[in-house]
Amino acid sequence: MNVQNGRGQPLIPKHGGFRKLKTFQIAQLIYDVTVRFCDRYIDHKSRTHDQMVQAARSGVQNIAEGSVASGTSKKMEMKLTNVARASLVELQRDYEDFLRQRGLKLWTPNDPRRKALVAKRCANADEVAAWVKETARGKGLNGQYGPSSRSIESIYAEISANAALVLIGVAVALLDRQLTAQAAAFENEGGFTERLYRTRRDRRSQA
Repeated sequence: MNVQNGRGQPLIPKHGGFRKLKTFQIAQLIYDVTVRFCDRYIDHKSRTHDQMVQAARSGVQNIAEGSVASGTSKKMEMKLTNVARASLVELQRDYEDFLRQRGLKLWTPNDPRRKALVAKRCANADEVAAWVKETARGKGLNGQYGPSSRSIESIYAEISANAALVLIGVAVALLDRQLTAQAAAFENEGGFTERLYRTRRDRRSQA
């Protein structure tokens, strides 16, 4: 049973509902997409393969751990959320390096495929893969991206990497907002120690 202060507020607020967080959901999607991407395009024995998968995993795990820790430590919640963001930014650099080192195109900020993927609201890696396939075949945007003299493998690689970058960009933007909200909550409500002090003070005043 959660102890309450004199105002009926819980000493340990609700926490751990990370599965409902949009940041967790998209970070988990990025993780699943990255595992598939690395298995297909990155040498399994290379350090880059492990680094990309681990960076993606870190994004998911630290969001979850931060949510669980929030009950007793808002500072830890913010720290872990920021670690998740940093991990995804690291992963972002890896995808950009993949494109640059292979002479593949990095989509510009106004590339219509970015908006098309976001609007698709893919719920899992299978849906992302299906979108990549449609786009590679020129069906994703009313045929704007039709047949090419390039190999289908390089086209798939380029679209897949850019798709992952789009998802990472969305996740990082959402994490920025989440960190801002966490900082505001900490400023307004304080941490566990402050709530504990207020609870003790309220109990003494009622005695």
